[in-house]
Amino acid sequence: MSATPRLDRLTARGRAFLGTRHAILGGAMTWVSERHLVSAISNAGGFGVIACGAMTPALLEAEIEATAALTRLPFGVNLITLHPQLMELIAVCRNARVGHVVLAGGLPPAPAVSAIAGFAKLIAFAPNLAVARKLLRSGVDALVIEGSEAGGHIGPVSLTVLAQEILPALPEAVIFAAGGIGRGAAIAALVEMGASGVQLGTRFAASAESVAHERFKQAFVRAAARDAVASVQLDPKLPVIPVRALRNAGTEAFLAKQREVSAKLAAGAIELAAAQLEIEHFWAGALRRAVVEGDVEGGSLMAGQSVGMVTAIEPVATIIEGLVTEAEAALARAAAAA
Repeated sequence: MSATPRLDRLTARGRAFLGTRHAILGGAMTWVSERHLVSAISNAGGFGVIACGAMTPALLEAEIEATAALTRLPFGVNLITLHPQLMELIAVCRNARVGHVVLAGGLPPAPAVSAIAGFAKLIAFAPNLAVARKLLRSGVDALVIEGSEAGGHIGPVSLTVLAQEILPALPEAVIFAAGGIGRGAAIAALVEMGASGVQLGTRFAASAESVAHERFKQAFVRAAARDAVASVQLDPKLPVIPVRALRNAGTEAFLAKQREVSAKLAAGAIELAAAQLEIEHFWAGALRRAVVEGDVEGGSLMAGQSVGMVTAIEPVATIIEGLVTEAEAALARAAAAA
């Protein structure tokens, strides 16, 4: 590995928190962030994160065990706060001695925070400064600030704005920046602003170790940044979290699905919570078709706008080495110009 003294100094807090060579987290991507990719990221000096998604406790237990067999280095588990068996999944993480848990999909419930505090470091997502402060007060150990440039479910604000809003206000917090990061120069800029490290998903989704279908990966290689578009909400009475994915026939299918569910909601044939769950089930199925089956036309190709920087299917170690080398070079240029 290349020597990166400037980057190491700026990311010392993040590296110590994760216990890794580099403060680079792998974004947890359902169907993609499993044992092979997670262990590859950790073995390359980053921090892999298992995407639990809709796994049962038994499946998560098996995935953690399988990942641990492929790496002796730290990795974490991402849990969705709305999972009906959240507390059981937390118990699985505790029994498996998982050192870091990431809670995503909404504000972490207090019982979950308390349970995780007893055995692991807790990471949560902060969409704005007020929530960031609330999370830190509640017992969360580190934050991810993820901009709307990211793939999958996204918030409304870009990383450029979130970084300016949150990083200077919380200089002592461990904060990882995410969304649209595809080059080392961006990492350098963010850690100079005060980020403890970064999180990347899209670059790793198309890596050699990713189990995603070859057609899924090739779609990333061919795509430009403008091809990764956010979904449109048709009915204000049916609020759905926007999803960023590559534009295809599946994009149109989602609009049709919204119309169908909205009509059922308006007719009183379905409750709002059930309507929103039906939308989420649509995305889960569409993502699986793309990742597992290679349906790049009808499936959901969830990708961030950094997809335009995916120009080849490379090993994870090559990706991470390139990122940190580029970041160190950018920091050296800035120091020379000062």
